[in-house]
This record gives sequence, C-alpha cells and structure tokens, in this order.
Amino acid sequence: MKLMKSEEPLPGRAVALILLLCVPGMRAEPARYSVPEEAEKGSFVANIAKDLGLTGEELLARQARLVPEGEKQYLQLNQHTGDLVVREQMDREELCGQSEPCLVRFEVLLESPLQSFRAEVRLTDINDHAPVFLNKEIVLKIPESAMPGTRFLLESAHDPDVGNNSLQHYSISSNEYFLVYTRRRSDGRRYAELVLDRALDREQQAEVAFSITAVDGGTPPRSGTALIRVVVLDINDNIPVFTQSLYKISVMENSSQDTIVAVVSASDLDSGTNGEIVYSIVQNSEENFETFKINPETGQIRLKKPLDYEETKMYEVDVQATDGGGLSTHCKVEVQVKDVNDNAPEVIITSFTSTLSEAAPSNTVVALFNVRDRDSGDNGRTTCELTGEQPFRITLLAADAYALVTSETLDREQVEEYNVTVRARDEGSPALSVSKTLFVRLLDVNDNAPTFTQSIYTMVMSENEPAGRSLGRLSATDLDAGENARVRYALVPPPTGTLAAASFVSVDAESGTVRSLRPLDYEKVRAFEVTVRAADGGSPPLSAQAVLRVVVRDENDNAPVLLHPAPDSSATGELVPRWAPSGYLVAKVVAVDADAGQNAWLSYELAKATEPGLFRVGLHSGEVRTARAVTERDAARQRLIVLVRDRGQPPRSATATLAVALVDDFSDAFHQLGHDPASGEQPQVAEEEMLTTYLIASLCCISSLFLLSVLVLTANMLCKARVRAELSPPSPSCYADGDFASDGVGVGGTGTLSPAYRYEMCLTSGSGSSEFRFLRPVLPSPHSNAEAGLEKDEEPLYHLQTACDREAQQGSAATPFSCQTGQ
Repeated sequence: MKLMKSEEPLPGRAVALILLLCVPGMRAEPARYSVPEEAEKGSFVANIAKDLGLTGEELLARQARLVPEGEKQYLQLNQHTGDLVVREQMDREELCGQSEPCLVRFEVLLESPLQSFRAEVRLTDINDHAPVFLNKEIVLKIPESAMPGTRFLLESAHDPDVGNNSLQHYSISSNEYFLVYTRRRSDGRRYAELVLDRALDREQQAEVAFSITAVDGGTPPRSGTALIRVVVLDINDNIPVFTQSLYKISVMENSSQDTIVAVVSASDLDSGTNGEIVYSIVQNSEENFETFKINPETGQIRLKKPLDYEETKMYEVDVQATDGGGLSTHCKVEVQVKDVNDNAPEVIITSFTSTLSEAAPSNTVVALFNVRDRDSGDNGRTTCELTGEQPFRITLLAADAYALVTSETLDREQVEEYNVTVRARDEGSPALSVSKTLFVRLLDVNDNAPTFTQSIYTMVMSENEPAGRSLGRLSATDLDAGENARVRYALVPPPTGTLAAASFVSVDAESGTVRSLRPLDYEKVRAFEVTVRAADGGSPPLSAQAVLRVVVRDENDNAPVLLHPAPDSSATGELVPRWAPSGYLVAKVVAVDADAGQNAWLSYELAKATEPGLFRVGLHSGEVRTARAVTERDAARQRLIVLVRDRGQPPRSATATLAVALVDDFSDAFHQLGHDPASGEQPQVAEEEMLTTYLIASLCCISSLFLLSVLVLTANMLCKARVRAELSPPSPSCYADGDFASDGVGVGGTGTLSPAYRYEMCLTSGSGSSEFRFLRPVLPSPHSNAEAGLEKDEEPLYHLQTACDREAQQGSAATPFSCQTGQ
C-alpha cells in the first residue's frame, strides 16, 4: 500500500515550521501529511527531521517527541531517523464518521530549548465498506392507474466510506415496468428514484418483483442489494399532496427529547379510505431513524434524542404521505441544528514539567497546552488566563496553543510549591469556562548559606573541668531543603603563630555540641575565642562563621601565698617598745591568691597568740596592731599566728608566724630575739626537730670536752700532789665574790650559755700557773629565773660535777684551797 504525502511543497512547509519555532506565538500553518486508513503498524508516513532541517542525532539530543491532540497515540516518532510511522491502525469511519477531511493532529516537542510545531495527518479513505440497505425487502404499493413517468422515492443504501469510495449509483434488475435514477442530495449523498416506464395492469400482473443494487466507486467496487416488491393496487384517482414540498426547520441543539421539530401536512381529494392519509419517515439513513419519529396521523415530527450540533449540523428527512388507496407522495424536511453554547472549553495538556528548579530563569516553559471548544462562532472562541497572583504567565504560541512560562525568578524558600490554575473561557452567552490545575513543585538549589542563631556564642567551663564535658550547643539553620540544608560544624584553624585555642574544645560535626578536650587552668587561660564554621551539604557548599567565646570559670584551687613574712623562714621577729600605745603598728602580713573573684578575696584573723588580748589583725589589711597599751606584766616574748583565708568554697588558708619582742629600748633587740627561751613555745614541727638535733649535738660536744677536762685535771692533780708531798704546804687563797666582776667573763656575751648562770671556781695558792678551774655552775634562784623570762617547764641545760667536789668528799683536808663564786 502506497502512502501519500500532502501535495504542499516541502520548502514552503519547512519555512513555516522554522518561523513557528523562532517566533513564539506566530500563527503558522501546521505541516500536513497523509496516510491511508488502516495502514499497518510501522508504516512510514514522513520524515520530520528533514522538514525541520535537523539530523537524527539532533532530534535525539533534543529529546524530540510527539504529543497527540487526543488521548490516544496513533503515530510514533523514531528519534534516531526522524521517521514518523504508524503506531496503531486507524479506522477513518470510527474516528471521523462522514466528516471530511479526517485529520489526526499532533505536536512535535523539542527541548533545549523547548520548542514545538503543529502537524496533522490526513487519513485517506479506502474502500473497506460496501453499501448496505437497511431493509432487505422494500414493498411499494402502486395503483394500476399510475401514469408512466411517475417517480417513487426508494430507501437509500448506507455506505460509511467517503469520496469515490462512497455510494455512487443504483441499478435494478431487468423488468418490464420500472427504471431507476440516481439523484444527489445537497450534502453529496446519493439516493434512488424508481420511475414507472410502462403502465401497470393489476389484472395481468398483481405484483412485480425485482432487485436493486447500490454500487460504490471503489476499486474494486463494492455493492449491496435489496428486493423490491411492487404491489399493484386498484384505481385510486387522487394522490395526497403536501402543502410544501420542502420544509426548512431550525432546531436548537439543546432541545430535549420529544420536542416537536416540525408538522407536515398533506391532503387527498379522495373520500373514504382513499382520502385517509398516513405519514411516515422514509428510512433513507440510520441516523435519521435514530433521531426523528413522526406521528402517522398528525404529521408531527419529534426528536427521539437530543441533538448535538458538534456531531451533525443538518438533517434531511424524507416524509411520505400515503392514502388509504395506497397512493403516496413525498416531501423533504431540512432540519438545521443551531449551535448552543453547551460545550465548555477543554484544556488539553500536551507537555508538563511538574518539578522546576528554583534557579530557573524567567520565561522558562513549564507546560504546553491547547484549548479547544467544540462549539462554533462566538461560542467556540476562547480566552485563557491564570487565577491568582503567581510568578507565571500564559504565552500564545499559535491558534489555541499556549505555553505556561515563568514570569519572574522563583524562590523555594518563600513558596515551595504552586497550584497553578489555568482557566479557559468561551465568548458564548452565558459564557462557559473550565479550569485546569497544575501542581508545580520547586526543586531546591543551594542558594542559601547556613545562618547561626547568634553571631557570638559565649560558653562557660569550670577550671580543671575534665575532658569530654559538654559546654553547650551551637545552632545554625539553612533555609534550603534536603542535602542542601544539612549543616555540619567545624572549627576554623587559627592563623599560624596564634594560641592554639582549637585544641581546647571540639565541636560535634552533626549536632554542634561543644565539648572540652582537656582541663584548663584559670590562672593560665582565663578565656579564649575560636571561629566556628557551619557548612551545608550543597555542591558547592555554602558556609557561615560565628565566634565561640569560652570563659574559664575560676575554681578555688589555689591557697593564699604569703609574701611577708616569707613562708620558708622561721618566725619573723618584730620589736615593740613597752611604751607602745593601743593601735601601734607591729607588722603587716601580706598575702596574695592566684585565683580570681571571691576566691581571691583574702581576710586576716589572729588564730593564736601568747596573749590574745594584746594584739589584733586588720580583717582586710593584714595589719597587726596592738589592741591595748603594752604593760610591764606582758611577757617579753610574744608569738602570733595569723590565719589568711580566701572566700572560696571550700575556703583555703595559710598561716604566718610572727615573733614579737617587747623591749624597753632597741639596744638589746638582738639579745632578746636570739635568746629568749619563750621562743621555743609552741614551735612548729620542723623547728622542734631541728632544735632537738642542735641540742643533742651540743650535749655530745660538751660531754666530750668535760670528760677530757676531767682526765686532764686528774692527771694534773696527781702530779701536783706528789710535788706538794715533797714541798712545804702552801697557804691557800680564796677569792671572794667581789674579786671578779660579774660581767668580767665574756661568756655570756658571745657564748651559748646565758649570763644568768653562776659558776664556782677554786684556785690553789701553791700553783705555779695562773689557770683556774670551773668547779660547778650555781643555778639561779626561781625569782631570778622568773625575771629572766624562763618558762616553768624549762630545765637547766646541764649540771657539772667538778673534781674539787670529789676531792672534798674524799677528805683531803691537808690540801687547802679557796673557792670563788663568779657570775
């Protein structure tokens, strides 16, 4: 089967297509092609790529596709070759009925950029239907008095084909009485008239039978036959006569069932049954039979069903009036259907993109659609608009073809989706409209950087807080969606050479939780700042920065430190004259605390004193002053312990020890400070241990010297005893106390023994040397001890037993000696 293409020259058609693609809204003629009906699947129709001047690769790259006007897709485009082929067999009679031409319309869409052009394929008729009579037997009653040349209307045969393939002529089989003529109606359809060629004679032949054949013009032709039986009636002088041979009636298409269309009237001059007229509709088409009915007695023609202007615009109804004698006549009723605005416009979406990037520029095509109204005239003229204020507009591409495009930039963060309502309205009265809603969802583009809820975050961590402790949480939001809104946190590396504060804390990438990495010392780091970045998951990612300031909260982890008196020295000596009045400044305790705030607020108090009522300490100044005037009854040596305490929780403290000497004048200051036995009162543990060590060492040295002296003296006395035995006895001399000054011996000034000790010495008169001997110490009385300030629990350092005592005990009366007591 050869497929024929439209006879329009290719260059002119191609120019029209190019103009349509280049100039939006231009009303260019669509490209026209043709194909026979019922062409096999895959049959070639045309090559669209050539008409567009594109190659198969370009069609494939631009994703060329067909969009049918109706719901069914009968054609298919090969993107590789550009060939338009049949996808499904098409029956012209089913698609278009008797309408001619029968067109299958479609659009070709090209993307990148989005363009379209309209085309139509005309279905050419093939002779696939034979003429068919509705009744296989046609009965005519003709009186025998009918004159030759009388015409009788016959029932028409029906052929769905059109053009040359439709019914072309009628013929009858050979007979003696009748001929047949083929007539054409105003709509182009043909019908048959039977003509009496020879007078009938009922007495010779009461019935005449022959066949009628309807033949179409196809190749080969098809035909249909029916049997005609002519019953010859007895003489009836008059035939019925219609008042009009042609009735022209206009009926609104929205007329309901049983609406009276027309009333035909015929009269017969005969009387009796020959004058009684019966009306009937000649069944010349199945459509008329299904649409109209007639009252056989009144001639009222009514509707069997509502009319539809869009299906049939005009009907020709043949009405026959037959009298009781069998004579009949015919008239024609032309029913013109008047259009009523009973069809709302139709919005047919040919292409639609339901998702659109928010970064799409203005004039981006969202949808292509056609608006169709089956009515005619003003009832079929349409306008199209959008309801509501939205960033879209409608652009006219061609006749009844529109494009929905963006009118401004889009922002998904403001409006995520749109319900775009397209409303089409006709110009009928009243106007009919239809709305079509398109759901357009915007796809997110990473056009928003994360935003921190604060530009500066301040968090507090305690001093010495263990690692891993949560300090707080950063928060940043991103107006984008999906991965573009997924925020991850990180610390910005500090510049080279700055404090590595980033090593103090860490930030959880997902949650933004800030945690400490190690304990910090407030005294070394009191606060630090790091820069935090929040980046989204877009491509490329966008980020924002904020400052994280971490303040270290001081803990009371440092005790006060004494600056004066120095903590590593023994008790500091201070001199106070006995004439000092109340409020006399004795000393000032100075301490510092490395902590801050109230942890470093120091207070001073007198923790312990030899005489608590004699001194007081300033609470905040640390000044040690006399609380009252010094009296003679006050001990010469005072020991004060000052407690320095901070206000932390729990508080920490330190103590300072002061040794105060009450002196009459400052000349014996060193003497008082260095040898006051009261200095040993309430010693600290370290001082007691060291003093004990010194005492033991001193005792050992003195004992060794004493033993050595005893041995030397003994040996000397033994030698002298032998000498005296040989010489006359000398007169001993004893020296009184007054012979030696009490302070003549310089031991008390520079030695380790106190001048309060007294010694007895004895010097022999016969001695040849001027040496003297220490016999024993004379201990002072309790009264003198009290005056010297000795404590009750103090014992003498040692007791000496002289050799002179031992000799006296042995009764050496022969050896006189004198004893002198010295101080």
